[in-house]
Amino acid sequence: MTGFGAFTCLFESIVDKLADGLELLGGELDHVSHGVFHQKNYRRGAASELLQRQTLARVGRVGERLSQIKDVLLGVGRIVPFVLEMCQGDTPEPIAARLKAVRQDIASLNDYEAHLAAKVQFLLDAVLGFINISQNDIFKFLTVWSIVGIPPTLVAGIYGMNFKFMPELNWAWGYPFGWAMIVVSALIPLAWFKWKGWV
Repeated sequence: MTGFGAFTCLFESIVDKLADGLELLGGELDHVSHGVFHQKNYRRGAASELLQRQTLARVGRVGERLSQIKDVLLGVGRIVPFVLEMCQGDTPEPIAARLKAVRQDIASLNDYEAHLAAKVQFLLDAVLGFINISQNDIFKFLTVWSIVGIPPTLVAGIYGMNFKFMPELNWAWGYPFGWAMIVVSALIPLAWFKWKGWV
């Protein structure tokens, strides 16, 4: 086998390995995408935070391997056209045809790598979006319950001022009346939030 033949076989093998690697990463991204958008337990529940972290780590690993393949593609994509141009007259015709096919394959793999890189970015944005939604739900929950607690605190504060003239202190039902005011003042905003669908 000539030097040109060995060179061509080497780069054909490299391109095949890169194609297999990109195909594996594409399959893994499809799997992650299905998990993000089609699993009900991804959005709510105790395990959602752990699942979101695992998904972020998984997408990050795919992005890292994709970056490594991109580096190899850049190197190979510069070497093959350089050899074709520099050895234009010395390269046998069958070898030149194979090298041109390798060059076309590299261009196709570059396009596919760009597609996968865009998909990685899309999945990262989607996972971060779900994390933001989860955080917003937590903040909304805390806000609702803090607002529900304000009216009862106000009522308890008023009746805890111990002024000399407070008619309710002399009532026979003054203590139950105070408790009823506290409970009702908590239930009214809670019912309103429930009607709005916030709790």
